[in-house]
Amino acid sequence: MQTRNPLLNDFAELMSDAFAAAQAAGDEAKTAFKAQMRRALAEMDLVEREEFEAVKEMAAKARAEADVLAKRVEALEGGAKPAAKSGAKPAAKAAAKSAKPAARTRPRSASRNPPARKAAKPKKD
Repeated sequence: MQTRNPLLNDFAELMSDAFAAAQAAGDEAKTAFKAQMRRALAEMDLVEREEFEAVKEMAAKARAEADVLAKRVEALEGGAKPAAKSGAKPAAKAAAKSAKPAARTRPRSASRNPPARKAAKPKKD
């Protein structure tokens, strides 16, 4: 329903212009915010998703290869392992476990903070 009232037409045109200006200001604010966020993220030195996924895939492959090699080493050393598993300890490990650390002569705190020495008093004759 259109009116022929020039006052209402002017008001409607003013509101349309105001709405367009508000929308443009909102778009400009959004663009400025995005630019600010890009700058902040660039300063943080973050990795991109593609780069992260590539490194993650490489790590998974390396882990799989390490598992395969560990199984292979275990299979190759299979002949030497049963003697160690039977309860006989290698001489170096047995000696290391039986050796006791030397006892401390004074507590740690005393060695870090020696007691303050008193000044010598002159002897009276």
